[in-house]
Amino acid sequence: MNGARPIFVVLADDHSLVRGALTSWLRQSGIEVLAEVGNADAAVTACIHHSPDVVVLDIDMPGLQCFDAARSIRARCPKTRVLFLSAFFNDRYIEDSLAVEASGYVTKGEPPQTVVTAIREVASGGVYFSPEIQARLVIDSGGVRLGSRPQTRSSTLTQREVEVLRYIAKGLAKKEIASTMHLSVKTVDNHCTSLMSKLDIHDRVELARFAIREGLAEA
Repeated sequence: MNGARPIFVVLADDHSLVRGALTSWLRQSGIEVLAEVGNADAAVTACIHHSPDVVVLDIDMPGLQCFDAARSIRARCPKTRVLFLSAFFNDRYIEDSLAVEASGYVTKGEPPQTVVTAIREVASGGVYFSPEIQARLVIDSGGVRLGSRPQTRSSTLTQREVEVLRYIAKGLAKKEIASTMHLSVKTVDNHCTSLMSKLDIHDRVELARFAIREGLAEA
């Protein structure tokens, strides 16, 4: 509409071609892209600097995990709403997106216009989930949650433990994980000990394989 305030967005995706194409499409649709970045750390910095209406975060990027980034953005930029964009939509990713109170989750199989629709919806205070995501959600008096699923070993892990496990699967050493997550090495070591105990796995390589097999990290 003429005279309507534009929607301001920060876009984070580690694939420059995807990022560039989506930025072009959004701008053609009247959405103002304030910054386009290639990792979650840069997304946090850009959001603090620009205070956008919406931050669009690709889930699988190098460096800081997107869910950690989303948590930081929500804490430091409370008016910025989080929209996840990913080729993957396993249960754990959906759970984690709900845990950080994301306003939406769009799969990369959707056409660009769907991303535009999702951004407009969440910027106006609503929520948007792709059909594949909606099919797994239950909306009741308690809010939005993932539907029931069988208890598995991975379901016993805390959100922090899952994040550490994902970094292990990416090949990061404990010091690198600690630096990335802004935790002490001892805290990361405690998480690793807990992971090995809960999963009954006592080797980093096997932990990484478990993470990939269970869909907690992408191969």
